[in-house]
Amino acid sequence: MGDSHGRFVWYELMTTDMKAARTFYAKVIGWGTENASMPGMPYSLFTVAGASVSGLMGLPQDAKEMGVKPSWIGYVAVDDVDAAASRVAELGGTVHVGPREIGDISRFAVFVDPQMAGLALLQWLKPRRERPAEPSATGRVGWHELLAADVEKAFGFYSDLLGWQKAQTNQGERGAYQRFSAGGQTIGGMYAKPPTAPSSFWLYYFNVADIDAAAERVTVGGGQIIEGPLEVPEDSWIIHGIDPQGAMFALEGKRGRKSIGYFERTAPDAAADARSRRWYW
Repeated sequence: MGDSHGRFVWYELMTTDMKAARTFYAKVIGWGTENASMPGMPYSLFTVAGASVSGLMGLPQDAKEMGVKPSWIGYVAVDDVDAAASRVAELGGTVHVGPREIGDISRFAVFVDPQMAGLALLQWLKPRRERPAEPSATGRVGWHELLAADVEKAFGFYSDLLGWQKAQTNQGERGAYQRFSAGGQTIGGMYAKPPTAPSSFWLYYFNVADIDAAAERVTVGGGQIIEGPLEVPEDSWIIHGIDPQGAMFALEGKRGRKSIGYFERTAPDAAADARSRRWYW
């Protein structure tokens, strides 16, 4: 298997207002932007120090008619996207976009797992020479979280499909938090979704330098903070939010202020639960 097999390698936002979303995330996370549109397909790149970290596209009309809402989706690298897409169906998932190519760059497919969480598969068509970005770098995605109706079944699906392995499991007041790894590196966790969530879903954590300043930019930019801050290991803090078009996202970063300031500190029992890694509303 290739070095990137089973690892998240790309992220994409589908939204109803590309211009507004581009402005919002550029300000909140500090991303640069670059036009990468193709004929008949407006597309933008979000960048960090000139390197592309994620993409932005409009929500297709047929998706809107099906009730699809703005959302982020992650792309996981596989050695053979066609074989992996076939395996999705064998394991009880549903392929929504069958394997297809993007120029001579990559081949991809989009699917939902048996609990309806969406994800994408990606196969590079040419060898990738750049070194993987440091997950903790500002502007990058540092953590991947699946909120599932059944964590054990969800892990079994992804383990069979992508080769993920169980890492540390922590117990909190809201149940078990199952971390998972790819290629020996812990890259995310799985947790029981809240009863109010209609289906399982993935949540991506974008690294910011100062969580308080970023939270203020969220609200000033028209977004909402729906949970947080929660303190997690290594003196880091997280918040969960919704952008102005309704897509969910999360931020993680240090606190740049000595005083409590913008947030009240989490209660001891909540903080202890969060140290399992993180927990959700």
